[in-house]
Amino acid sequence: MEMAQPKLPRKAGRRVAVTGLGLVTPLGTGVEKNWEALLHGRSGIGPIQRFDASAFPVRIGGEVRDFNPLDWVEKKEIKRMDLFILYVVAAAEQAMRQSRLKIDLSNAERVGVIIGVGIGGLLTIEENHLQFLQGGLKRVTPFFIPRLLGNLAPGQIAMRYGARGINLTTTSACASGSHAVGEAYRMIRCGYLDAALVGGAEAAITYMGMGGFIAMRALSTRNDEPTRASRPFDRERDGFVMSEGAAVLVLEEWEQAAGRGAAILAEVAGYGANDDAYHITAPSPEGEGAARCMQLCLQESGLDRDEVDYINAHGTSTPQGDLAETQAIKRVFGERAFKLAVSSTKSMTGHTLGAAGAIESVYTVLAVSTGMIPPTINYENADPECDLDYVPNQARQTRLRLALNNSFGFGGTNTTLAFRPAA
Repeated sequence: MEMAQPKLPRKAGRRVAVTGLGLVTPLGTGVEKNWEALLHGRSGIGPIQRFDASAFPVRIGGEVRDFNPLDWVEKKEIKRMDLFILYVVAAAEQAMRQSRLKIDLSNAERVGVIIGVGIGGLLTIEENHLQFLQGGLKRVTPFFIPRLLGNLAPGQIAMRYGARGINLTTTSACASGSHAVGEAYRMIRCGYLDAALVGGAEAAITYMGMGGFIAMRALSTRNDEPTRASRPFDRERDGFVMSEGAAVLVLEEWEQAAGRGAAILAEVAGYGANDDAYHITAPSPEGEGAARCMQLCLQESGLDRDEVDYINAHGTSTPQGDLAETQAIKRVFGERAFKLAVSSTKSMTGHTLGAAGAIESVYTVLAVSTGMIPPTINYENADPECDLDYVPNQARQTRLRLALNNSFGFGGTNTTLAFRPAA
């Protein structure tokens, strides 16, 4: 049988549209639940319920509490997927329903799936390790490996919809989800794909997941007031709040999306990615690497920095990280930095690790498409070194011409994405 000829790249420089969104976060399952919670400044942080954390010095987290896998996956399939995969499959289904993108043999090879995963199936590893210790090899599930592998997140989505283009997992700590969005943007822009399902997933609220970050002293210890624990840029910030979730965006070549009558939600307008090359966990001094990343995003995409009105900050609520990002914004924008709206939605979701960049990309798309900027809640005590406009405690309505979404991760990895309203 003669093999079909591979489809070569099409013309470069194409515009990239966002046509579908899906979310599973501590604020709820579904885009509407998330957006309503964000605009009302509600926190999704609470006491950990998944396991007994009473002996831990940190006992709070951002768990997804309304998620029912049977709403999204057949019962027989659940045993094949770790929780992070279930989350992202649900987010993909939401995004595909909204997009109404049809995948068949005529376009399957031009549709890719790229999902960022920072840690992967830690819950599966812990559960099966315990089973092994208690009963030996016979107690280990044959789905152990397929459940824990990061690449089974995009793998399950590709099988579900028949997407035969590139299937890829980006693993770059807390920048994983943003890298997935950015790399798909480049592939569509340069003609290697016509569409992609992109996003991020994480579900690492486990004994060892929490234990590892506790050992690093990275987490907030505000156990008695969980909804006030994540407080980016506030003088009293004391660490991030561990969270979980997933997000998926459907990206398409602009003319294709418009031609099929899709509702275009926003445009992916730029992408920058680099590294600090400085330290395994700490940001480079004065945000030097993050500043270069934002500049790359603007310069490589031919964007005017004077059009940027809003930055969805990485803003994790750590003393070093928030200061470095503030310094980076000042390096890039100079005096105009003080006129920008800068907010951290992690003040409400906590830090979803490898899913964060994708979740916050969805929030940024919603911001540019509605003209509503989510607030930074729990901003109560001004830090003289963090002195920008962090949209404190209340959402703000304004016209947004261009918005950036920053994501930074351990190892010094940085990403910046740019979004503009559909026009």
